[in-house]
Amino acid sequence: MESSGSTTTGEVDVYFSPFIQVVLLGACPYPTMSMLADWLLRHSVVMCLLLHSLVLMTFCFHHAATSCSKNCYCSESESSGKTVRCSNLQLTEIPQDIPNDTQRVYLDFNLFTTVPTNAFSGLPHLVELDLSHNELSQLEPGAFRGLGSSLQFLDLSSNKLVNFNPESFEGLRARANLTNNPWHCDCNLQMAMPRVDLEPASLTGIVCQTSEPEEIGVQGLAFLLAPDIDLCVVMKRTTDVAMLVVMFGWFTMVISYLVYYVRANQEDARRHLEYLKSLPSRQGKSEESSTISTVV
Repeated sequence: MESSGSTTTGEVDVYFSPFIQVVLLGACPYPTMSMLADWLLRHSVVMCLLLHSLVLMTFCFHHAATSCSKNCYCSESESSGKTVRCSNLQLTEIPQDIPNDTQRVYLDFNLFTTVPTNAFSGLPHLVELDLSHNELSQLEPGAFRGLGSSLQFLDLSSNKLVNFNPESFEGLRARANLTNNPWHCDCNLQMAMPRVDLEPASLTGIVCQTSEPEEIGVQGLAFLLAPDIDLCVVMKRTTDVAMLVVMFGWFTMVISYLVYYVRANQEDARRHLEYLKSLPSRQGKSEESSTISTVV
């Protein structure tokens, strides 16, 4: 800071920086005040923009963390975490705007017909998922992908699931409610059940409404509780019959080749035998001709 000293007019100039000059005690203020105003204006605009950006970013992050899916009801507690309830809203597609920190989702009593692949992959903290009382008839492969490490309970009861696809439950170790579905029990179901990692008791909810073959008599039974029933017996019989047909075909081909080979060899043997039989007579005639020529 420099001071210019007093003049006859009593003016004292104080310099705070090369860019800001404030004149005290009656000097001509116009140049220095304009520079000060310009500096304040430029810097205040920058600070305002920075502050506005900071507020906007804070609002966006807060909104992403605390927002709720459209038309759904959200609640949060220390014991159960964030819960999203979208029950009985006549929804036909799985909502894609569920907050990613949600732990419980209730989508029951809607109109879903299928669960697409990766439908809940953006919910890594999901503990409970309720899809009961819908119109679900298909679970696409990987429908619950990404939930294997977190999901503890899955409710698929009271839907229209007929076929059990193990690829739909890829990696899941949760307890599942599979009751009140029109399950079709066949060999595919029997071979698929050991391929899933669901809690074993969950599979008792698969009660057969139809079966193949029908005469096996599993309608109305929980398939897991009927271990003596073999739904693959028809397939095994079919496989056995196919193997017998193939073996019979090969056997027929071998026999045919042998018969052809024997007949061909018999014909060659007959010709060779006739040739051999003809050899002594020709040799006798040649000896007789030799004797006659000697006598002469």
